[in-house]
Amino acid sequence: MSTEQKLITTPVTADFLRGHLDVEETAHGLLPHRLPAWARRRIPDDRLAVAEAQPSGVRLAFRTSATTIRLDALPTKRVHRGFPPPPDGVYDLLVDGRLTSQATVAGGNLHTITDMRTQTAEFTPGPAGTAHFTDLPTGGKDIQIWLPHAEITEVIALRTDAPVEPAPVTGRRVWLHHGSSISHGSNAVFPSTIWPALAASAGDVELINLGFGGSALVDPFTARAMRDTRADLISLKLGINVVNGDTMRLRAFAPAVHGFLDTIREGHPTIPLLLVSPILCPTHENTPGPLMPDLSSGTLTFKATGDPAETAAGRLTLTIVRDVLADIVRQRSIEDPNLHYLDGLDLYGESDHDEFPLPDAIHPSPEGHRRIGENFAKLVFADDGPFAIPTG
Repeated sequence: MSTEQKLITTPVTADFLRGHLDVEETAHGLLPHRLPAWARRRIPDDRLAVAEAQPSGVRLAFRTSATTIRLDALPTKRVHRGFPPPPDGVYDLLVDGRLTSQATVAGGNLHTITDMRTQTAEFTPGPAGTAHFTDLPTGGKDIQIWLPHAEITEVIALRTDAPVEPAPVTGRRVWLHHGSSISHGSNAVFPSTIWPALAASAGDVELINLGFGGSALVDPFTARAMRDTRADLISLKLGINVVNGDTMRLRAFAPAVHGFLDTIREGHPTIPLLLVSPILCPTHENTPGPLMPDLSSGTLTFKATGDPAETAAGRLTLTIVRDVLADIVRQRSIEDPNLHYLDGLDLYGESDHDEFPLPDAIHPSPEGHRRIGENFAKLVFADDGPFAIPTG
């Protein structure tokens, strides 16, 4: 009997998944979502619809003694017309919390962006494939398979040489995080090394990552989804998308953030809530958006196209946003002692930028992700940090 004939097929059901808010049954299997169905009906554009369906931070969690594991999946790969396709998304397999094996899935659907400015796209269906993991350690073990953070993934079935069962609830604290493409994982290579995943590992917490590329826009439906999600710790990293999308002026931004916080506090009145301002981004420190792609160097970078003089009329820059967010926390923390502020420059500032520049002028490199994750863990999960484990 061949190895394939000996493998046990187990359909992937929702109890195998972690880090999602919803699942959708498709013709192939299960599609994890990071926003619930009611919120998805309020999404105004394709950019957020794609981003929330990309499973950043979503992982399968199960127990098994298998040494061979195959995951059947159907990816949807996002490509830009006129540019080389990105490499296939990586599936990270962790054994008892340690990265042990990696794989990719060839083929799949194509979501081709035909116009970067309007995000107009074409969809081309393709075949499902398989991520292969072999020569794993013997004996019983806890397995996590982190799905590609920037590749929509329908999970179909596990095929293994020993039975599998969903992992039990860990009892660790649940950290619910919302942010932009940096939190989503842009420019990170592996799904378990985006900065929120690294920080969650260091803090020994269960991550639910609502980092949405281009779409941390203080949307009320995102606040409601967070309000209704069970969590022990919540963080919000706001500002960069509001600036680079040029979506708000100062008069609208501050009340919108207040409203976002009000909504979250309806469901989580006393848990630690951390408001994080943008990391250093010289492109937008003192220049408003909108942000536009720049191909003049032959590679894709970005540039700000706003006029700094118009900040007097309320247009936003990162410098202004940091002041606004810090002031909001100062105001509210008088009555809300569990609300905290973290300056994004303490996560990634001038010295970090000197060491690990932003490759495309907006998003950190893989080394930058590691630096941000390390700094977040050091500042936030430390014994004197806002997410410290309570004593007494």
